[in-house]
Formats: sequence, structure tokens, C-alpha cells
Amino acid sequence: MIKPRTYKRFMLRGMDIAERYIRLAHGLAAHIDGLVDAYFGPPEWAETTKRDPKRLLLEAADLLSALDDVPDAARREWLRAQAAALQTHARLLSGENIPFAEEVRGLYDIAPLGAELAELDVALKAFEDSVGGTGPLLERLEALRAKVTVPDGDVLRVAQPILAELRKRTAEKFGLPDGENFSIQLVKDKPWGGYNWPLGNLQSRIDLNTDFPVRLTALPDLLAHEGYAGHHTEHASKEARLVRENGWQEHQMQLMLTPECVVSEGIAMNALEMLMPREEVETWLSGELAQLAGLDPDDILALLKVSAAQEKIRHVSGTAALMLLGEGRPEKEVQDFLAHYSSSTPQRAAQSLRFIRTYRGYIYTYSVGHKLVRDYVAAKGTAGFKALLQEPLTPEQLRRGGM
Repeated sequence: MIKPRTYKRFMLRGMDIAERYIRLAHGLAAHIDGLVDAYFGPPEWAETTKRDPKRLLLEAADLLSALDDVPDAARREWLRAQAAALQTHARLLSGENIPFAEEVRGLYDIAPLGAELAELDVALKAFEDSVGGTGPLLERLEALRAKVTVPDGDVLRVAQPILAELRKRTAEKFGLPDGENFSIQLVKDKPWGGYNWPLGNLQSRIDLNTDFPVRLTALPDLLAHEGYAGHHTEHASKEARLVRENGWQEHQMQLMLTPECVVSEGIAMNALEMLMPREEVETWLSGELAQLAGLDPDDILALLKVSAAQEKIRHVSGTAALMLLGEGRPEKEVQDFLAHYSSSTPQRAAQSLRFIRTYRGYIYTYSVGHKLVRDYVAAKGTAGFKALLQEPLTPEQLRRGGM
């Protein structure tokens, strides 16, 4: 048993670790736009005066050394993974030339994942056969997608009952902290389809991008990803558990471009499946939700069948990132690759390219995170997903099945 005075010393040391971690992240964020995705801790720790990158590199090394003194193993390992990513950011800022694959490993604790062209060609052929009809593939696809599009002015109305059902199931299956909530709004001119902004105090804001039409078939997954039981649920649950109960103030900050994003995106990518099986989602979409949106159930079922075939065309974005950032291929070539294998318009392919150019290796948090979380939950069951929502786990811990 730890004596009271010793315990107090450990608590003070832990608080010091949180402050050092937060100050280092904000120091790097002065050079890296968007690194700090959210922060709702002590304002004096959010110092963004630019410091020399070499000084930040030393601070990162010192932080990593100091983590040996953190007594809680789960806290220590999570901070170690995050601090190692911040050290990689500092190395890049200091002018070190790091190959793209190594950059991905250093920032996210995962390897970049691509696909062979022959594999993609086989999957694309099977997808094209599933679409049916005659004429150019893209024209047939866009015609089908248009039939299940929800007008911008109707998206929020249709979203409300979806969110209500997702929230009810999340609360029943995993629990939700009292007082959690979020607002939702429509935005434009973004490189992503949806975004969750943690605001602190168990609140967040969800932005849905309407640069391109919102399809009803994609709406439950999008709302689960950003809301219940995805990003909002994770942020609120960890704030309640790790900050309010444990006093671990480092979780008053969410960072982009670090290993925590792999786990977070993995949770979000699996969120809808954790709440209802695919067959139930399809019945919901072609029944109650089709009636709510005023759409033809047969059109919805047709697009769901096509979408299921398209899911087998895996790692297109990851392969595109390797082409652009690992091999230095021309942007036009990469955009054409994205348009071809994603069966998307030039405008959608350009948006995908914009995301890769902006966020670089972040693209792998989706595919790799999806698999890591899926495999972890397959081994641990529902309790494993609840732990992911509430506990500080790293990609390495998911690879080895938890601690």
C-alpha cells in the first residue's frame, strides 16, 4: 500500500506529466496546423508561442524519459505512444528527411496499407458486374445514387430519428455519461464528409459536409461514426472516466496525427455494426427511413447491393497515398487512379486527393484502425468495445489483444 505522502508525490508527478505533454503538443501545434484538435484544460498550458523545433525535439525526448516514473501502466503506455508521435513531429520539423512509410509508423504506430493493382482490378470487375444496366459505369452509378439522395434542406430532419435510435442503443449496450450531448450542422468546402469537434464538458459539435449529395444509405453509418457510438461517445466517455474520475488531464486534449486517432477512427468505423447487424440496417433503411425520406425502397436496396460489392475494393485511398507521398507520382495520375478504382466523379476524386494531401498518413487510421478494433472486439466481445470507449488503449495494445 502506498503511504499518503508518497501517493501525493506520485499524483503531483502525474499532473506534471500531463502539463508537460500538453505544453509540448501546443508548442508543436504552433508549427503544425490542426495538430491540437480540441483542448479544454487549463488555458495557461496552451502556450502556442513558436519555439525552435530542435528545442521541441529535446522536450519530447525528456518527456519520454520522464514517463518511466508514471505509476499507472495503462496511463504510462498511452502517453508513451503519444509522446513518441510528438517526437516524430519534432524530427520532421527539425528538417529530418523521413521516408513516408517510416513517417506513418512514427506518427501512428501502424504500417501503411496498400493493395496490388491486380487485386484491385479483380474487385473492380466484380463491382461493375453488380451495377447492371448499360452505358458508362459512372453514369449508371450516379443515376442510382441520385435516387437515394436526401436534399440538403431535409438532412437534419431525417437525421434526428436515426440519432435517437443510435443513442438509445448505445446507452443500453455501453452506457453514456449523464449530461452528454452534441449539436449538428451542415457545412461546405471541406476535405471530409463529417467531423466531430469535442468541446469539453461532455459536449461536441458534429459538422456534415454537403459539398456532395448526402445519400440516405450512408446516413446511419455517418451518424454512428461521428455520434453514437463513435467519436462523440468515445470523447464523452473518456472525459467522464479518465478526466473526471481519474484526474488524467492529458485527456482534456485530443490530438490529430497521433496513435490515438487510429483507435478513435477504428471505434467510429465499427460503431454502427456494434449497434445493429447489417441486415437490420438494410431493413431499417428500406422501410421506416425510406418512408421518412420519401424514397423508393427498391432504389435503396439496389444501391445497398452495389455498395456491398464496392466494399471489396479495398485500400484504394491508402494505395493512392503511397503513390503520391511515398513514390512521388504526379497528382493528376493519383487523382485518375482514385476516380477509376473508387468509381467516382472527378470532383469526388479531387476531394479525396485533397484529403490525402492535407492529412497525409492519417488516411491509414481508417483502414488499419477498422481492422484492429474489429479483431480486438472479436476476441473480447462487447466488453472489449466498451473498454475502447472508456480506457486509454494504443494500437500496439490492440495488436497484442490488450494488456
